[in-house]
Amino acid sequence: QINLPVIRQYVDYLVNEQNVKNVFVNGTTGEGLSLSIQERKQLAEEWMGQGKDKLDHVIIHVGALNLPECQELARHAAAIGAGGIAVIAPFFFKPTNKDELVAFLQKVASEAPEVPFYYYHIPLLTGVKIRVEELLDGIKAQIPTFQGVKFSDTDLLDLAQCINKNETGELEFLYGVDEQLLGALAVGANGAVGSTYNYLGRQTNSMLQAFAKPDLALAQKYQFLTGEFLNFVIKLGFGVAQTKAVMTFVSGIPMGPPRLPLVDASSEFIVKAKAKLDSIVWPDGD
Repeated sequence: QINLPVIRQYVDYLVNEQNVKNVFVNGTTGEGLSLSIQERKQLAEEWMGQGKDKLDHVIIHVGALNLPECQELARHAAAIGAGGIAVIAPFFFKPTNKDELVAFLQKVASEAPEVPFYYYHIPLLTGVKIRVEELLDGIKAQIPTFQGVKFSDTDLLDLAQCINKNETGELEFLYGVDEQLLGALAVGANGAVGSTYNYLGRQTNSMLQAFAKPDLALAQKYQFLTGEFLNFVIKLGFGVAQTKAVMTFVSGIPMGPPRLPLVDASSEFIVKAKAKLDSIVWPDGD
């Protein structure tokens, strides 16, 4: 079951301990697609309520397999004052070309006409591999609220071409593959959404600051160490359940088990992952 009372503690932890002031609610790590519509609304409301005057931006993922649910969630997000909404491509009956995908996204975005709209590109999970570069052509005319993309793919060529097209700088490209963030920053990504920022937010902020200076060598150190941890846990088997376990032992906040068909992380994983993370010496001395 969803655990609403823990969100207040969660918000305070992100802001005070990780210096993370923007959240993406009901996405992949939050198991949004495993939740009922009512549960997703309750979570969105709780994050908006607890984040008031503490968080800068709350983007709510409203994607679902069917259009009416997406639209209902979009209307709800607008009603509670969300800073943005995001939508993945439907992934059972899939759009096969750009026009089909844009038509679907437009029908969702139009239900929240004052709310910035993001396309959530995650082809590894949706199987929808329409290149974002192609998607951008003419999209503003059809979706006036289009604000950018949560780009969760390793194709940095596609990302770079998107950023090259964004000459006015009005769009945002938020990168979603944490272990490659530095590469995405180098081609022009201007933000990131990812699961590791729940527990490595401070270190990632330090990497962003180093990159902005620019101190590339220092930024590389942070990225290499994040990669060292992720490479280690990926070999053990790393998914949403394991991310919850890591966040629990780092933050002390009980993240709970995942919902079936996912199963809880093993105690062996927790012991090994904790030992690995504890062994990493970050440049800031942490």
